Amino acid sequence: MSSTTPISPVRRTARRAALLVGAGLVTSAALTGAAYAHVEITPDSVPGGEDAVIAFSVPTESDNASTVALKVLLPQNRPIAEVATTPMPGWRVTTTTRTLAKPIEVEGEKLKSVVSQVTWKATGAGIAPGQYQQFALSLGPLPGSGTLVFNAVQTYSDGTVVNWNEVSADKSVEPEHPAPTLTLTAPDSKAGDDTASDPGSDSASDAAAPTDTAATTTASTPADDQGSSSTWANLMAGTALLVSLLTALLVWRRARPVPVATASGSRDLEDTKA
Repeated sequence: MSSTTPISPVRRTARRAALLVGAGLVTSAALTGAAYAHVEITPDSVPGGEDAVIAFSVPTESDNASTVALKVLLPQNRPIAEVATTPMPGWRVTTTTRTLAKPIEVEGEKLKSVVSQVTWKATGAGIAPGQYQQFALSLGPLPGSGTLVFNAVQTYSDGTVVNWNEVSADKSVEPEHPAPTLTLTAPDSKAGDDTASDPGSDSASDAAAPTDTAATTTASTPADDQGSSSTWANLMAGTALLVSLLTALLVWRRARPVPVATASGSRDLEDTKA
């Protein structure tokens, strides 16, 4: 089952549907990679101020128990207006909302409540030892910059609970159970200028390349035609010369001294008679 905040505008609902398709792509692509040692977010950074699809990579580190539940707590101090999930075979997903002390405005609407946590529970065997799985979320719009910290709670089939909620003050030291974090990068200000005809841009160079190529091709076409015509003319001239030689040979053979041979034969006959 999937869920969204109940007051989402129709336009953002359509965009969210497209993002949920992207969630499946994120999940399928990540499944081809190596398993993570901890619960982490993929990708670990996205542009701030926009909607994004992320996935929580959850490995089963136990040797004799499976992961049967995952609960993700969203940042309390930086509420996210819209949170959507996507169906997952073998898992049931639920969301919990909280009331905001101060409503937030998103695209002209004031939101008084947001999703505070998302929980996935296995309806089958869960994640077996040595395996991992992706749990996708669509979020938006995200804050413009900074880092979002998500707390995750992983439950095993033997009752063991692991809290992924530690943040180290020293970035060079990784805690034993680090909280999944998402870095928000600055939006690409040039993203809308990719198709602009800027003479100094790569787009302008790329646009000019086909023109130059076409000009070169057009210029070389007559030369190719001339070469072909010259070859054909030489072939025809050679053929004509050969025909002329054959004709001359036939004429010469017909003009061979048949009369001379006859005259010679007559003289021989006369000599015999004498």
